[in-house]
Amino acid sequence: MAKASSDRNTIDLFGKAPGRPRTQPLTRKDQLKINKRAQREKEKSQGLKRLELLIEQDTIEKLDKLCELNGLKRAEWLTLQINKSVGKMKNK
Repeated sequence: MAKASSDRNTIDLFGKAPGRPRTQPLTRKDQLKINKRAQREKEKSQGLKRLELLIEQDTIEKLDKLCELNGLKRAEWLTLQINKSVGKMKNK
């Protein structure tokens, strides 16, 4: 069965799939996994360490307000506070 070039109703069974060609052979899930691993390795090489905290919601809201006032991220603000506390301990 031949397909006429003017026939727009018949699906082209032998042509390429419509849409953008795949540029990455990995699935999105695998790409995210690889990127996350690379991010962790980059952070590790910069001397950073991950920390997980469980804090009540109202405390987080207070922390976010403090960070917003100072124009800092949570991690930056916490680091500054820890360094201030250590500095005060050394001065005593």
